[in-house]
Amino acid sequence: AADLADRMAESYGDFDPSGWEPPDHWLPATTVPLRHPLRVVPTPGHTRGHVVYVDESRGLMFSGDHVLPRITPSIGFELGEPGRPLRDYLDSLALVTTLPDTRLLPAHGPTTPSTHTRVKELLAHHDNRLAEAENALTTGAHDGHSIASHLTWTNRSVRFEDLNDFNQMLAVNETIAHLDVLVDRNRANLSEVNGVAHYTPPN
Repeated sequence: AADLADRMAESYGDFDPSGWEPPDHWLPATTVPLRHPLRVVPTPGHTRGHVVYVDESRGLMFSGDHVLPRITPSIGFELGEPGRPLRDYLDSLALVTTLPDTRLLPAHGPTTPSTHTRVKELLAHHDNRLAEAENALTTGAHDGHSIASHLTWTNRSVRFEDLNDFNQMLAVNETIAHLDVLVDRNRANLSEVNGVAHYTPPN
């Protein structure tokens, strides 16, 4: 995605990380002793330190960006993120299904009566995206950019080339996150070709 990276650099300039600092500490699984106690549940994936807050007495979940009612949160965007953010995100979604169902109070969008209903939709969405990325490997596309260009985006099925540069960047990051999960699940192989991650169907 060298051309896309060049366009992003031209549009946004050099990124200055000096305004960003790591947190003093990551929130563990704990309870915040308020009038209505909030259970802190770590849900990494969208970001490393993401948490949700559960008000068990009133059946509420403050889900932040972990569970959104109309869109999926970006995955693989955090600068320097190690590991497998989509794997972490899917594990965190599965964790939420083990909690009592609650009313969803998200960071973006309207509240909904059932967190579990939306989580099941998100899990199904990512299953579909994994299958689409896996299928794209059979077309001869082998890197994040070329595979992303074989997929459609948003709930309106927008073509990759019709996205603006910023959303193309998000699409490539999220495609790589899906490809890495395919590698973890032995549904794709990963190698390096000329310094670029190269994905192929399993032997």
